[in-house]
Amino acid sequence: MAEVARELGVSPESLRNWVRRGQADRGEGAPGGLTSAGREELKRLRRQNREQQQTIGILKKAAADSTGRRNTS
Repeated sequence: MAEVARELGVSPESLRNWVRRGQADRGEGAPGGLTSAGREELKRLRRQNREQQQTIGILKKAAADSTGRRNTS
């Protein structure tokens, strides 16, 4: 692995990561490992979740402000 990495001009760890990612994308490797598509989907869902949590916070504050109550959170 180190020799091939040297020939490619990359670090052995980078090459190892590429190999693992390729194996996961082909369904090989550790069970439950994420494929590239799965990683992208997870990233998208986490971003969406974060945006929704921010929206919920804004709506809670707006609801509290409209009722005259103080927002204690």
